[in-house]
Amino acid sequence: MTSVPVPEGSAVTSNPTRVLVLNSGSSSLKYQLIDMRDHSRLAMGLVEKIGEDTSALVHTPLSGGGDKRVRETRFADHDEALQAVALELASDGLGLDSPELAAIGHRVVHGGLKFSAPTVVTDEVLEEIERLVPVAPLHNPANITGIKTARALRPDLPQVAVFDTAFHTTMPEYAARYAIDVETADAHRIRRYGFHGTSHAYVSRKTAELLGRAPSEVNVIVLHLGNGASASAVQGGRCVDTSMGLTPLEGLVMGTRSGDLDPAVIFHLERVAGMSTDEIDTLLNKKSGLVGLCGENDMREIRRRIDEGDKQAELAFEIYIHRLKKYIGAYSAVLGRVDAVAFTAGVGENAAPVRAAAVAGLAELGLAVDADLNSVRSDEPRIISPEYARVAVAVVPTDEELEIANQVYDLVAAVDNNDN
Repeated sequence: MTSVPVPEGSAVTSNPTRVLVLNSGSSSLKYQLIDMRDHSRLAMGLVEKIGEDTSALVHTPLSGGGDKRVRETRFADHDEALQAVALELASDGLGLDSPELAAIGHRVVHGGLKFSAPTVVTDEVLEEIERLVPVAPLHNPANITGIKTARALRPDLPQVAVFDTAFHTTMPEYAARYAIDVETADAHRIRRYGFHGTSHAYVSRKTAELLGRAPSEVNVIVLHLGNGASASAVQGGRCVDTSMGLTPLEGLVMGTRSGDLDPAVIFHLERVAGMSTDEIDTLLNKKSGLVGLCGENDMREIRRRIDEGDKQAELAFEIYIHRLKKYIGAYSAVLGRVDAVAFTAGVGENAAPVRAAAVAGLAELGLAVDADLNSVRSDEPRIISPEYARVAVAVVPTDEELEIANQVYDLVAAVDNNDN
């Protein structure tokens, strides 16, 4: 299922140019309003601690020179939070009732195999997203809540779901399948789906642009390194492998997640430590990774501790880098030819020591980093490898909201053109 018709009565005016991007978490709501004519941000904000005693809405108007506004009150649910966001936008002349609003785009973490492209939300689509809750219990329920709330506020406007998993649906079966009984796997949708897809799509394409080549001509290893982290092997613009699997737990060492782990560790913890399924889930997702290794998941703090001689922080860093190197090597083998390795997200874009350490010793793979170029801080995509390096090493700031907005706008414009 790549797309479905816009629901009857959807409002797509002659030339609406704005897209509201919503990212609904379990207790948060992030948003950006983007003008697709020039990709400028008109407003952005965040609502935190939804459902708690005190919530906070931070709204930043980016057109007209307004000041950031902070509102502390209680938002009982996402409905109240989004209505408050609508009021903030309206006070800047950017209300949800504007005829310039083309659509509302929703980040949805898990789309399974049915959704390989942005999709206009209908009741059928929403039911399928709900059926995927068992494989994304921490994310899809919040995404569904955001969609339902936005549909209630603007039932006439196209609501478009953009899936984190969609970019990875091009993986061949031999990369997506786990080596377990096929009937059991199929019955319970057990396979590798991958996540951070909008970031991997955006960064791989921008890396090709940075090299002055078409995405179809370039093979890229993308390293999305934030509190959550994932790697992907992108061959000619198509993902052929990625580090996250059935859930976002597999793969790289992350801020609080373990990444790759012998499955028998789970049985051992249950049998020997007497831990419940929920306790093990919490351990692996929230008390592992860097925070489990050294009590800290902020790479800046870890580097500070290393500089002060902290051996536990140093070991955590070495484990983190060792896992990165393994994936760079593995994906070099998968791709056969690598044109670039691109670092992105909070750690990837800002932690020069991580970038330097990740490619150190990989000269045989054509990788090297220029120390001076690597030390430069910039918001622009850039090459940090020396001219002689066979493989470009790049830093490419990700922009998942813009990627979502682009996909939403292209879909709605295509549907509108077909209707005309």
